[in-house]
Amino acid sequence: MTHDHLLPSAEPVTLVDAHGHSVESLRYPAPADEALVRAFDGLITGRRLNDQAYALVRQGRLAVYPSSHGQEACQVAAAQVLTEGDWLFPTYRDTVAVVGRGVDPVEVLTLLKGDWHSGYDPYEHKVAPATTPLATQLLHAVGVAHAAQLRGEPTVVMAMTGDGATSEGDFHEALNFAAVFKTPVVFFIQNNEYAISVPLARQSVAPSLAHKGIGYGIPGQRVDGNDLAALLAVLGDAVASARAGDGPQLVEAHTYRMQAHTNADDATRYREDEEVQAWAGRDPITRLETHLRDRGLLTDEQLAEFAARAEQLATHVRDGLNRDVEPDPFALFAHVYAEPTPQLVEQMAVVADELSREGAH
Repeated sequence: MTHDHLLPSAEPVTLVDAHGHSVESLRYPAPADEALVRAFDGLITGRRLNDQAYALVRQGRLAVYPSSHGQEACQVAAAQVLTEGDWLFPTYRDTVAVVGRGVDPVEVLTLLKGDWHSGYDPYEHKVAPATTPLATQLLHAVGVAHAAQLRGEPTVVMAMTGDGATSEGDFHEALNFAAVFKTPVVFFIQNNEYAISVPLARQSVAPSLAHKGIGYGIPGQRVDGNDLAALLAVLGDAVASARAGDGPQLVEAHTYRMQAHTNADDATRYREDEEVQAWAGRDPITRLETHLRDRGLLTDEQLAEFAARAEQLATHVRDGLNRDVEPDPFALFAHVYAEPTPQLVEQMAVVADELSREGAH
């Protein structure tokens, strides 16, 4: 028995090249024009959101922001290929994908401001809280998918992760469980070349990260992570396969983190400017804009409309994040367990005593 169906393509799937030209694929048809234009709108909004959040960090209104500037195509596609009943499990760098699912960006950024654990209701838009620990959310994603499967629901779960997280034990445990129980999960790896400061070559010697699915019997695919058309096609196909009962799917997007890991990172210490500039020429916005204009699918008026909508969102984010709130110290304990444990009760008493002595309560 051969297992060729598990093998990813030799090169990442591309449908629109870096110059905006169409590339034919025998397996993946080009997305519908309406889907491409809608996705481009999402790109414009995502880039503006990234830049606004980055500015708020510099102004001290946000504690930290892991930007996905340059990776917005992955974010937009991940949100767009899901239906309303599906779930998204994001990482700390996936703010644009979370907003793409309809979550208020002010609520999303509350976590990064330090005011609350999550900031939004995960059930309202079926988006799990963005996780900072690497790969832990993948196990949760598999659990939700397995539960939906047992209930006979048509739910698919998109589990997002970075390249560094594929070295974590949780990543492998999640893939193994998902494969054995054929859970409807799409593991979506955004390979942006660096795990903070560690380059991919120091993380793995596998032919590609998509090849890691083979050991678990999960089919993998590689896709150009700056080509939104290819992402919509490949991720859409993976979601359809998972929903059809074909079990988990693994997709690796090849992209690049254009900005530093966070504001606490100096990227110039571990990568050269020439490398960054080379990737700037593959920007997802530039290539899709060229493609849409060449095909008569995008006008100046539409672009102005998209930009105006993105600016409105940026204003909403600034207004929301510039509001000072006074967090309740005891909210920290409120949602840990349905009934607080003796240890939590003791810790609450310690906090109450310290605040009392400081005259705060």
